[in-house]
Amino acid sequence: MKGWTVTEIGTGPQLCTDLPEPQPGPGEVQLRIEGCGLNFADLLMIEGRYQDTPAPPFVPGMEVCGRVTAQGEGVSAPALGARVAVFGGAGGLAEMGCFPAERCVAVPEKMPSDVAAGFLVAYSTSHVALAHRARLRAGERLVVLGAAGGVGLTAVELGARMGAEVVAVARGAAKLEVARAAGAAHLIDAEVPDLRDRLRALGGADVVYDAVGGTAFEAAFRATNPGGRILVIGFASGDVPQIKANHLLVKNIDAMGVYWGGYLRFAPEVVTDSIAALMAMYERGDIAPHISHVLPLERAPDGLELLRTRRSTGKVVVTP
Repeated sequence: MKGWTVTEIGTGPQLCTDLPEPQPGPGEVQLRIEGCGLNFADLLMIEGRYQDTPAPPFVPGMEVCGRVTAQGEGVSAPALGARVAVFGGAGGLAEMGCFPAERCVAVPEKMPSDVAAGFLVAYSTSHVALAHRARLRAGERLVVLGAAGGVGLTAVELGARMGAEVVAVARGAAKLEVARAAGAAHLIDAEVPDLRDRLRALGGADVVYDAVGGTAFEAAFRATNPGGRILVIGFASGDVPQIKANHLLVKNIDAMGVYWGGYLRFAPEVVTDSIAALMAMYERGDIAPHISHVLPLERAPDGLELLRTRRSTGKVVVTP
């Protein structure tokens, strides 16, 4: 089969055309992959900077949609031929892959495979962050940093549907228009020199959703209202901000880390319940996933570069 492999951390993946077809172990299913959703974490993993980076050689690609072609020992579901989405952590940028059966989620018939391939991580990260961690309430002001990115755009969409007044912060008019279409009530270019003042002029932030870090985090933190909550999602800027604990104390602010993959180990029911709720929302037409690029397997590095240079909006999906 064809697939991309990382043979040395930091060197980038290489396309191989003669990889052995993986065989499912106990508790696994083999999938013929129909789509792989790319995530910023894939870049970190390739560079060896992700918290769950496997030892090389490995096939990158954290989440996929595909059809079950074989079952490992002890597996009775999902059935052969079933179309499922799954977060496997790696293994997605190939024609075939093996993934834990217990993580597989049935894909609604009306959901295209490219949508399903990029659905789980972005939507459930935002859903868990906003509903489970921050307990976002209708009428609160939600500031989303990196509002046109893979997770940021889902935060805008879900926040608006939860009744929040969403402030989208993204770079450039085109990205801000994507955020507006997803439900943002206010748009602020990330390049403005006075982000803190702009946020304060709107009344400050009750909840901050930050997948960016750096100076944007610092500005939003200083504009957070007393009793507010800050959701630390990631650091796409490459700059991990330092939080002054005395400011948390004086303003009664909660800083909350959200590592979606961690829930799969210590509280998997949080993710299971979140995905079930999101699939129901999709089937009702309450959410509309945004994919800016669908690329063939051979162009997977182009997709990763789109993420690296922040030239995509929503999701980038690779289809073998």
